[in-house]
This record gives sequence, C-alpha cells and structure tokens, in this order.
Amino acid sequence: MSRPAGALYVGAGVLVVVALGSVLLAGLEQPGVALAFGLLVAVGEAVRVRLPDADTGVRARTGAPLSAAAALGYALLGEVGGRPATHGVLQCVAVVVLAGLLGAAPQLALGRAPSADYAVRSVLATAFAAVCCQPLYGAGAFGPGTGQVLVLLGVALLTGLCDAVLAAVLAAGRTGRPVGPLLRERARARPGVVCAVAATGTVLAPGVAAAGLWALPVLCAPLLLTRFASRRRAAVHTTRRQTVAALARAAEVAGCAPRGHARRVAALSRAVGRELGLREPELTVLEYAALLHDVGRLSLPDPVPGGAAEPPALARRIAALGGAVARETGVPAAVASAVERQADPYREQPFTARIVRTSNAYADMVSRAVGKEAVERGNGTVDGSLRALERLRLGSAYDYEPRVVEALARVVSRGPAA
Repeated sequence: MSRPAGALYVGAGVLVVVALGSVLLAGLEQPGVALAFGLLVAVGEAVRVRLPDADTGVRARTGAPLSAAAALGYALLGEVGGRPATHGVLQCVAVVVLAGLLGAAPQLALGRAPSADYAVRSVLATAFAAVCCQPLYGAGAFGPGTGQVLVLLGVALLTGLCDAVLAAVLAAGRTGRPVGPLLRERARARPGVVCAVAATGTVLAPGVAAAGLWALPVLCAPLLLTRFASRRRAAVHTTRRQTVAALARAAEVAGCAPRGHARRVAALSRAVGRELGLREPELTVLEYAALLHDVGRLSLPDPVPGGAAEPPALARRIAALGGAVARETGVPAAVASAVERQADPYREQPFTARIVRTSNAYADMVSRAVGKEAVERGNGTVDGSLRALERLRLGSAYDYEPRVVEALARVVSRGPAA
C-alpha cells in the first residue's frame, strides 16, 4: 500500500475513534433525529447492490446510493421541523459508522462484507460534507431561500468529487497504477448515481427542516426504486457474462484454444483499456470481445488450434464466424464488430478490436516462448515477454496499433499484480 493510501486509512481510523469517544462522553444530541437518519443509512447498507468492479469485471464493488444519500443529508442538515439541529461533525461521523456497521451485519453473515476502501471513503466523505456545513450553521451563516439550496448542492457535488479522489488514491495504493487515470475512471464511472445521491442529499436537508422527519421516507423512495432497477440490471449483466464465459470455455474444451487463454486475454485487454482511458461500457465491450475472439474456430469443419498460424483468408473466416456467434448471444453490436474485425489491418478496425488483437498476439507469443524456453532452460517468462513486445513493435506498421502496444508494455512492466 502506498503512503497516501496508508495515511487515509490512519486518518479515517483516528477520526472514527475520536467521533465514537466524543459521543460516548457527551451523549447524542437530538437522539430521535440521529436514530431516523441512522436507520436510513442502515437500510441502505443492508440492501446495497454489488456491481461489476472497474478493475476486475467481477461483481465486487459496492453500491449503496440510499446509504450515501442519507449520510450526506445528515451531514448537510441544519434544522429539523423549524428547530436548529444541534449535532456536529463528530456526531455525524459516529452515527454513520454505527449505522453502517448495523446495516452491514446481514451482508457480513452472507460473506459479502464491504471493502475496507469503501468504509474509509464513507467516513471521510461524510466528514468532508459535515465540515463544510455544520460550522456554517453554528455561525448562523446560512439563511433560508434558494441561496442555501444552491450552497448545499455545491457541497454535495464537491463531496462526490472528494469521494472520487479518495477512491482513486486508495485504488492507486492497492494496484500501483497512477492516480490520474484512476481519477478519470471514477469520475466517469457512474455520474448518474453520483448526481442522484447529491440531489437526494441536498433535498433531504431542507425537506426535513421544513416538514420534519416524516420527509425522510418520502424523499428517499426514488432511490429505493433505483436500487431495485440496479439489481435487475446487475442480474442481466451477470447472465450475459456467464453466457459469454461459457462460449469461451467451449472453445477451450474443443481444443481450439489453450485452457484459460480467453480469460488471460480478457484481463489483459481490460488492463490495456484502462491504461488508455476507456470508460466502463467500453471496457465491458472489450472484455466480451476478448472472451469471444476464438469462438469462430468452433464453426470450422476442422477446428484450428488457437495460436496456430493460418492463412489470411481463413483468419478472416474465423473472425466472421465469431462475429456471427457473438450476435446470437445478445451482446452489444460493438462486441460482434470487434470480434469479426480481428483479421483486418488495424487501421480499419474499431479501437476495441485493436486492443483485443494486440493482447491476444502477446498472450500467444508469451505462451509459446515460455513453453519452449521452459524445456530448454527452465525459465523464460521475462525473455518471452520482452521478445513478444519487440515483435509487436516491429509489427506496428500494419498489424498492431502503436498506442496499444505501448500501453500494453506499460501494463506488463507493472507485473502480474497490475
């Protein structure tokens, strides 16, 4: 873990200890309000959705928009039913932490605990929003009207940006990737959800100020509906991914590709795509195309083993058959296009097809080099990788996109963990 990421962990831990200690010593201010918002945070944590992770494609990333909106609303809260709210920054943090632990209990029992990064981000983002607003309420700087709502919305959006920065720094500490590209990924990953959370958190504060705690369930109902829609979307994504993975395994079982080859190419393609700044929908297209790039070999009367040299006409036929199979699976049209254009010169290919082609060629070259040199010298992984990159660079005039080759070289230089 990098030093900045470690500092965030330590800072979040110290803040939690201080906040809980303060509440234990001084007691809860306005316990009814704290209980209402805490229950909302707990419910949001209990029904959170597990989304495909940007780094791995696996359903491991946690999405809890209702919990985030409730925590944000509590941090922005200045009045309750016309009476001033008396909770401060430390109580905001303590309530969100305790409610988050309560809501996570069912998930923990099912073995689906949120990541440590998620917990750190939740604590620090809540503290950021509270620090921006609670001292101003205490000083009487906020007045009623549109100006207050605009200030609250600005703080909510800044909190979303703060969360994206925290996510990028923590991911950089875990993966070794630069913070800049990771921040761009996080900022573009789910802008709709971020805006929905910011808008709901902003509406909660003046809504509760005017109507009391009864406004909470009414104003949070849309996010609950969003949660169910997200669950259905995640289920569709999972089913489609399982179908694509099954086809990739079928090609391997038939001897058309080495075992695990499609998964290696998919992982490498995603890593290169992230290096080049592709967004999550493009990374999904990239992953599916990489998994299906050999499936056309199954349609040949005499399947050709993966990695074997074939004439250009046969390579084009394999690519066209693979594209036809991909269309039957219901994947996006861009996936089928990337598969059926694998045999074209790279300047005529979609950008995703260029990445898959380069990653596939690299995986084939390294696999053959490692197998040959392991017999001769007992090693060869490093030499095979360098020779493969050299051959890819030599082929960049016609076969491989130079930008993709250099991005691949940067990914490979960071080692398997990248």
